[in-house]
Amino acid sequence: MKKLLTGAFLAAMATGAQAEDVTLQLKWVTQAQFAGYYVAQAKGFYEEEGLNVTILPGGPDIAPTQVIAGGGADVVVEWMPAALAAREKGLPLVNIAQPFASSGMMLTCLADTGIKSPADFADKTLGVWFFGNEYPFLSWMSQLGLATDGSAGGVTVLKQGFNVDPLLQKQAACISTMTYNEYWQVIDAGITPEQLVTFKYQDMGVATLEDGLYVLEDKLADPAFQETMVKFVRASMKGWKYAEANTDEAAMIVLENDQTGAQTENHQKRMMGEIAKLTAGSDGKLDVAAAQKTVDTLLAGGSDPVITKAPEGAWSSAITDKALAN
Repeated sequence: MKKLLTGAFLAAMATGAQAEDVTLQLKWVTQAQFAGYYVAQAKGFYEEEGLNVTILPGGPDIAPTQVIAGGGADVVVEWMPAALAAREKGLPLVNIAQPFASSGMMLTCLADTGIKSPADFADKTLGVWFFGNEYPFLSWMSQLGLATDGSAGGVTVLKQGFNVDPLLQKQAACISTMTYNEYWQVIDAGITPEQLVTFKYQDMGVATLEDGLYVLEDKLADPAFQETMVKFVRASMKGWKYAEANTDEAAMIVLENDQTGAQTENHQKRMMGEIAKLTAGSDGKLDVAAAQKTVDTLLAGGSDPVITKAPEGAWSSAITDKALAN
């Protein structure tokens, strides 16, 4: 049987070179949120760079920061608030690329609760994701002057599972949702957009950077590792740009990689369309102004800020400078 061999594989055979192994830990389960990486793998973009990439799905009990700290991954997808909080606690994570230019996080509220603006959050129960995802919310509430301990005039925080049940069951006036995922789960449950009021963190001026690529500082100091990451980022961004331009195909590639069978074609295609809005305009290079805005938002945490001082060395353009140059 004849086998089709890619140019990269033939070149590797000719030179005796072996593919470099890279393990990527995702922030969540296999879904279109991570389409760029699955597309890069499926389209041979990693192989063209001489890389053998293993993509590890995440989940509710998997924290990317813990995985990389334990040596289980070379690079992780993480939100900057969680990465900066981990860095301040001693895990030296460094952002090497930022595929997502915009935030998809928001609070979705039932209109019949009377909530029309953030001022109406007082004395309401709000669903919040934890495991590092609570940091943007806590900073926002602090800026609004709303206590989060359930006291009068503040808000009661409901530790939200990764579902929309608290809203459907009216256990909370608002819940955490992403523009590309949970919001549509609410709609699919039979609630119309007119019955909802949404507050996008991006529109509220408290958006923090999401879904960046992070590595450990000591590994980044290794020139060989740097070169591997240059190849990885270059191929990954090629995957992201392909996914943006071919959203339905990208969604189908994601479905092919979903080992759980939990995802549906309709949901993933819709998700990919929304994700493309968040990666649009990004070439992978971190917008330092957006990173600084993230830091400023987190520092404005009142008596219990997410981070207590401005970080040093928390991001580097060394990888994207080289990746974009070639």
